[in-house]
Amino acid sequence: MFTFPFPHLSEYKPYLTTGSVLDILLVALVIYEFLLLVRGTRAAPMLTGVGALVIAFYVAHLSNLRTLDWLVGTILPYSIFALIVIFQAEIRQALARLGRNLTLSRASMNGDAEIFDDIVLAASTFSQDQTGALVVIEREIGLRTYIESGVALDAHLSYDLLATLFRPSAPLHDGAVIVQKDRIAAAACFLPLSMNPLLSTQLGTRHRAGIGVTEETDAVSVIVSEETGGISIAVGGQVERDVTPERLRERLGELLAHYGTQRGISHPMSSSMEAMRSQESVRSQRGDQL
Repeated sequence: MFTFPFPHLSEYKPYLTTGSVLDILLVALVIYEFLLLVRGTRAAPMLTGVGALVIAFYVAHLSNLRTLDWLVGTILPYSIFALIVIFQAEIRQALARLGRNLTLSRASMNGDAEIFDDIVLAASTFSQDQTGALVVIEREIGLRTYIESGVALDAHLSYDLLATLFRPSAPLHDGAVIVQKDRIAAAACFLPLSMNPLLSTQLGTRHRAGIGVTEETDAVSVIVSEETGGISIAVGGQVERDVTPERLRERLGELLAHYGTQRGISHPMSSSMEAMRSQESVRSQRGDQL
């Protein structure tokens, strides 16, 4: 006859209260945020190794391996300090991200339109100068694996910074710039190349890299051709080529779900373009006078 191995648990009846439900939800939230923190980083395989060691030590404890059990009991109190040292970069980034979310959430929401304008204005300038550029905008799926392949910046996104990064003589002009919200996370990043045989043979490595990252993630890529100066936008493995700056701004608004809030505001890109044109006209007049 089968007997329950834990008779004292058979008589236990769980009683859920509001506090216990809240406690469970908070613990689940902490675990979820922790998994988001380590997802796509070098910490993920390290955590897998740590988990395997914990399981092995637990099995050793159940198997009454006294020497190994004593060793684990001696080392375990100091393991927390080792984990802090190993994951110090991830912990620092998490605290910085938390601080930005608490203090700059409203500012970032109000500045989304200007962020779009900076990207569009930079793409328009690169198109006129036939400067190759690749800007990848992160959405729901994290791009930290590709960020770690480049040079970390964590700088505020601006037209001037994009123009500096993609200047042909700049050391970081090769590769992609990855944008997270209103910040440039990294530059000179390596991206997976698309192997889609249906793509045009006229598309080079920059376009295939911009399309390739959208095949594996939900990111949005803005690509400027160095040969033709054409502007392209890629999402979901599909590319739309030779788009105008206005069309680019509209597509970015649609894809990043902020287009509806931009229609009632002024268009800083237009004023910036007019200022650039006026500066060029002044320079040409000075040249004629000389």
